[in-house]
Amino acid sequence: MSLRNKVTLIGFTGKEVETVNFENGGMKVSVSLATNDHYTNAKGEKVEETQWHNLVAFGKTAEIFQKYVPKGKEIAIEGKLTYRSYDDKDGAKRYITEIRVDELLLLGGK
Repeated sequence: MSLRNKVTLIGFTGKEVETVNFENGGMKVSVSLATNDHYTNAKGEKVEETQWHNLVAFGKTAEIFQKYVPKGKEIAIEGKLTYRSYDDKDGAKRYITEIRVDELLLLGGK
């Protein structure tokens, strides 16, 4: 197991899982994950920051997402950062950062 390009996050899903089925029988799912961080600023005020992450998963991990991960579910994931780009309809280059999920742990209650 390599420590290179490894991401571990715990958070809550921000939307329903979106599924894409491929002709070869494979599956891809995507979902957003919110993680929260708390700190005290220089004025002594408690500040909460929310970061949003784009998750993607394939194969068996995708099937688990599809069956057991609704919007608002607390999960822990482990995966790696991936980057891709595309040209939008106006010809502008767009960049996407995603986390390709290898491991998924369901947390919290139903």
